[in-house]
Amino acid sequence: MVYSGAVTAIVTGGGTGVGAAIARRLAADGHSVVLMGRREAPLREVAESLPGALAVTGDVGDPDDCGRVVAAAVDAFGDLEALVNNAGIGNADESPEQWEEVLRTNLSGAFFMAQATLPHLIERRGAIVNISSTSGFLAGPGWTAYCASKAGLIMLGRSLANDYGPQGVRTNTVCPGWVRTPMGDDDMEVLARERGLDRDGAYALLHKDTPIKRPAEPEEIAAVVSFLLGPDASYVNGVALPVDGGATIFDPTSAAFAESA
Repeated sequence: MVYSGAVTAIVTGGGTGVGAAIARRLAADGHSVVLMGRREAPLREVAESLPGALAVTGDVGDPDDCGRVVAAAVDAFGDLEALVNNAGIGNADESPEQWEEVLRTNLSGAFFMAQATLPHLIERRGAIVNISSTSGFLAGPGWTAYCASKAGLIMLGRSLANDYGPQGVRTNTVCPGWVRTPMGDDDMEVLARERGLDRDGAYALLHKDTPIKRPAEPEEIAAVVSFLLGPDASYVNGVALPVDGGATIFDPTSAAFAESA
């Protein structure tokens, strides 16, 4: 769809980090934003800072919650043109319980939200953007559930693009690398303690082989989402777009040649 004006968008996991940045960017673009998440306080804090934004608590892993949030969005704004599936968690615990929790939030939750929003998106010829990760392409140590969920999210996006593109609904997936968010900072604190570094040193260590030698800022991810939901991306459908400073273009086996040069 080529939007001629403001649209209504739901952003899941909209209370912190990348989700909050996406909500702020879409509001700055003139859109009405509905923030969904499990924690009321951060949702309301972000919503109250944006003109006309709505905060609705809910768990994306609960189909009833998904339907309730979509109904609240349509009731408040009259229509719905966009969904940003951003809610996600990570856990290094490889127990069956944690596997189920990560898959339920990161993958099933996006599916449930798509199911709840698609009748409206079809009517309005709207768009979906999933927030996956470069972990959907690349395995990490002890990250089995997270990587599997993010890989599944990429294929979910492609499947939705194929199934609903003929009805005018575009679906694309953004795959960030490391982003400087509270979740990313927590991971850096763990690495920093193990390596005797500070947080910035940990981020630098992770990006020593990345062409752009730093993590992303949340606003940089939000800018890509804004593009994919907007008129300039009207013929972009089914892509899985790495936004990682070039991290996934580097062949780690080539480092030996650089070291011997």
